[in-house]
Amino acid sequence: MKWVFVNNQFVEKEKAFILTNDLAIQRGYAAFDYLRTRDHKPLFLDDYLTRFFNSAREMFINIPLSKEAVKEVILQLIERNGMPESGIRLVATGGYSPDSYTPVAGNLIINQEPITLISEDKFFAGVKIMTHEYMRDLPGVKSINYLMGIWLQQQLRAKQLDDVLYYHNGIVTEFPRANVFIVTKEGELVTPAQNVLEGITRKRILEFGHKLVPTVMRDIHIDELRDAAEVFMTSTTKRILPIVEIDGKPVGAGKVGSVSILLNQKFLEVEEEYLRSH
Repeated sequence: MKWVFVNNQFVEKEKAFILTNDLAIQRGYAAFDYLRTRDHKPLFLDDYLTRFFNSAREMFINIPLSKEAVKEVILQLIERNGMPESGIRLVATGGYSPDSYTPVAGNLIINQEPITLISEDKFFAGVKIMTHEYMRDLPGVKSINYLMGIWLQQQLRAKQLDDVLYYHNGIVTEFPRANVFIVTKEGELVTPAQNVLEGITRKRILEFGHKLVPTVMRDIHIDELRDAAEVFMTSTTKRILPIVEIDGKPVGAGKVGSVSILLNQKFLEVEEEYLRSH
């Protein structure tokens, strides 16, 4: 039996529901976040909860529990489900709006689900992507609006590509579900400074990356992206995933680079240190 938390109670997964007049269903209006567990422990939990509450606040959505109460719910959910390696999805909806447009007191849903991480073989094979001009609404907010990313899936499959990287007015922003870093030919590690979601994996890399290579947050022009020595994406489930081809052209030498390997090794060490200390 698997459990889900809906508003103020744990319910069996098959019995969990919200009504169809919620703004999440009527208008796709909800804040969410997603974190991983390892060995029954939620990774970087405080960072994810801070971002979740910030996103809800920016969307004028009220989360009915405090941050500490949500943390306790997550720990109880992990204990109830007995799923050591998993993803925890938190959703705060726009609520049962009387006019199907104005946010009201919303629903809080916390779900635990199986997770598949990037294998070592996939890391060293790298992925192929395309670029697309687009910028998400409220890019600093993690909402359930993935309309463009999902709409582009058919095109990605037709081209046998793995993902799409957005840019706007010539400036690179982010993937639908991941941040981007480049390594310039001068050896500088760069990630976009604006119009992106502030990823938790991205945050960790910025914390330790400058100790290993020169690191900066700034605008990245699309031409600089295509001329980079290395490119990789970062996310909760992907950790660090190198990109070996962009718009049909190889990145650097067309294989995973040394900086990507070094940073990935360090990130895995940071993850292990976190688990030992929590």
